[in-house]
Amino acid sequence: MPAAVRPPPAPPPWAQSLVTVGVTGTNGKTSTTAMIAALLAELAQPVARVTTVGCFLDGEQLDVPEHYAGFLETMRRGLAAGGKFAAVEFTSEALALGFAQAWPCRVATFTNLSLDHSDAHPSAEHYLASKAQLFMALRPGGCAVLNARDAAAALLEEVLPRGVEVVHYGVPSRGEPWAAAEISARSLQVSLAGTRADLEPSARFPDLPPVLTIRAVGEIFLENALAALASALVCGVPTAAAIATLARAEPPPGRFQLVHERPYVVIDYAHTPDALTRTLATARALCQGRVSVVFGAGGERDLVKRPLLGASASAADRVWLTSDNPRQENPSAIIEQVASGLSGHPSVKHEADRARAIECALRECEATDLLLIAGKGHEREQQVGNRRAPFSDEAIVRAMCGSDNGTVR
Repeated sequence: MPAAVRPPPAPPPWAQSLVTVGVTGTNGKTSTTAMIAALLAELAQPVARVTTVGCFLDGEQLDVPEHYAGFLETMRRGLAAGGKFAAVEFTSEALALGFAQAWPCRVATFTNLSLDHSDAHPSAEHYLASKAQLFMALRPGGCAVLNARDAAAALLEEVLPRGVEVVHYGVPSRGEPWAAAEISARSLQVSLAGTRADLEPSARFPDLPPVLTIRAVGEIFLENALAALASALVCGVPTAAAIATLARAEPPPGRFQLVHERPYVVIDYAHTPDALTRTLATARALCQGRVSVVFGAGGERDLVKRPLLGASASAADRVWLTSDNPRQENPSAIIEQVASGLSGHPSVKHEADRARAIECALRECEATDLLLIAGKGHEREQQVGNRRAPFSDEAIVRAMCGSDNGTVR
């Protein structure tokens, strides 16, 4: 959700006419919000959806102003078209400005917490406290959907108002559970065709099937799917319909998106240390050859995480460090800071020109290798200085490989 105005305005009188599910966390917000919107469409259409990618009514992207005005226009259009539900991604910046008070949510969903946005928050405590605003603003009869394997969620549960229901979910790789989960995966199988999970029996949701499948690739997306499933079920979506919708839903663009085969080339939005670690783990599990990664770090953002991104990338066999929206900073200086986390890695190359870095990495790949191009995902621009120029990782790969050379989507 784009940053709200300050001080936050009072909710419009018609805001309660839409049942809103709000999503916050470090990684997976956009994917989870999209899944929730698809699930809520089983109850009523259109579903208003607002994320950092844009504003939508079902699958239609709206041409509305950015920030609060565009948000309100999206909500109005959804309501006028007969909609009853909204799914909204809440950034920590918007929540710090009080947006949870400006728009009431019936359900608040938490994905996970890791290092990000250190430029916008003076401390990790402030970052978490900002996200906590979404949960503190819930009203009696509302519901908090919390990650039972993320320790930060335990702190969120402590600040919930009285009369708020709690539903927990979780996947094994996030860590040991701090609470029993009503929706939980006990084992997963990941392939380039998607992700399959065996679900634990649930007393809270007794009609859950034993297996859940999604087309998105990776455990992180299965975790997002469980968060979306829990959010939808508490809103009244029938379980069978929810499971079927998740099974057929299109994977989110730029999220472990396979754009070429032999060699396998994947683009992903992973731009935090946690996300990069998990995405590379998925790549390693699916690759019979070597894993290479091309990535950078954004300029004028999160200096503290740069060496940590480098440390995460050390799981790859070959690393290409490049630019990722350097803005006013010197791209080479950013690369050096990321490289400090890769000390001792046997294969690290620097190429500030992102297109050339992708091309060079591709030329090094053999048929069984997997190349992960991380950080930008769905983005279609690159910001250098004050200039925004068209740039797409996917377009670079397709131009080099050709549209008929194993492209899958």
